Amino acid sequence: MTVLEPIIAGGAPSDQAEPVISAPFFIRGELIEGQGVIQHSRDLGVTFATPRIPMDRVVFPRTELPPLLNVPLAEIIDFLVETGQRIMDPKNDIMQECIDRMCSTHILPREVVANSAVHAARYLDKRTLMAEVEQNFPDPRALDGWIAKQDYTGRKSFVRAFAPRLIHVLPGNSPGVAVKSIAQGAMVKAVNLFKMSSADPFTMTALLRTMAAIDPDHAIVKSMAAVYWRGGDEAVERVLYRPQYFDKLVAWGGGDAINNVIKYIGPGFQLVSFDPKTSISMVGREALASEAAMDEAAELAATDIMILGQEACVCSRFQFVEGDVADVDRFCARLHARIAAKAAASGDIRALDMQMREEIEALMMMDDDYRVWGKTDGRGLVIRSDEPVDFHPINKVANVVRVDRLDDAVRYINVATQTVGFYPFHRMPDYRDRLASGGAQRIVHLGEAGPSTIGNPHDAMYPLHRFVHWMAHEDGMA
Repeated sequence: MTVLEPIIAGGAPSDQAEPVISAPFFIRGELIEGQGVIQHSRDLGVTFATPRIPMDRVVFPRTELPPLLNVPLAEIIDFLVETGQRIMDPKNDIMQECIDRMCSTHILPREVVANSAVHAARYLDKRTLMAEVEQNFPDPRALDGWIAKQDYTGRKSFVRAFAPRLIHVLPGNSPGVAVKSIAQGAMVKAVNLFKMSSADPFTMTALLRTMAAIDPDHAIVKSMAAVYWRGGDEAVERVLYRPQYFDKLVAWGGGDAINNVIKYIGPGFQLVSFDPKTSISMVGREALASEAAMDEAAELAATDIMILGQEACVCSRFQFVEGDVADVDRFCARLHARIAAKAAASGDIRALDMQMREEIEALMMMDDDYRVWGKTDGRGLVIRSDEPVDFHPINKVANVVRVDRLDDAVRYINVATQTVGFYPFHRMPDYRDRLASGGAQRIVHLGEAGPSTIGNPHDAMYPLHRFVHWMAHEDGMA
């Protein structure tokens, strides 16, 4: 393989009066420090600096077998479990330093960021990881070796879920994705290159450093690299996004991020996309039948709205509520009170961005069609309308859409609908087929959008099964 030259991704360093935050890389066991490239965070526009990308080191030659190929899955899971314990250890200086740096570039408050990292580490549980594997693979032994098969004609073969070469394009809205991506990449024994987000160019490096502190020579550590470049930088992506180096691109993120990588997809280089999703709530008229039911439904709906400050895909954006205007407005008032209380308790008080403020302030002047509870100050706001608003509710903004029947809400379901929180629970079976037909991927009890059944499909697929390179060895007739 030709040796690839380092590439500068981003702007050249400039003479600045104040030092910029450093975001080092981690490449197969080695921390790469440097401030050769000046970058800017997506959400806050904060300046940070990274090393130049040593391209020949982030590409693992196909002539070499993946380091994890012959490491037993059981040993991999044990190492991941120990990593989870180290992540949650408050004495882990690497993670504490990461949180300090991350708070400078991320829109979420420090407490939310720190709690999300600890919560994510709970995924690194032996029972959880084994359940994930067992749900993804009918015969998990295929990860550890060649499984003998014989069809009804007597023809023999061996099949293996072979270790893939993966590029992971990580999102910036959830540090937990970094933990899950490491675990999933390790369990399929992949060679992994993680492209960090400008909103969080720190967590992945800190996680890999934590693993290296346990055992710097472990095959998991040697299988992983984390770097940052500006998304869409063709000088980097035209080099890396090639089938001679990688099998699949695992992409998380918004529409621009997904659209950017699609142009590189072709024979031998596949896309596994966790693309932009919108989650909703469907609330039947039973929620409005009594004061107790209304209180319960409003609390459950607010819980789904406020996951990670309404930054995650599972957060409800639109709440379709079945009832007349007067009853739905009473529900809206209670929903607003609970969103505001959760916002105050979290300390996440961010003013809405200018464009959304202008959109909502215009709605406030349209009394016949819309009603608004709250202000555009980031402390929680509810908009009641007869059709969904034409912008993306975020930052503690809920759009309650009044419907005469929940059947009327089904027409708004599409392939971008991820999670549907439903109330009352006993009506869920009546709607699940119609929701699936519309494109929705998950229906849950209202209030349970965040937790999920271990090992269930994610975004309508079993990801680990998609990640691996399925290889067959045909061995003729018996």
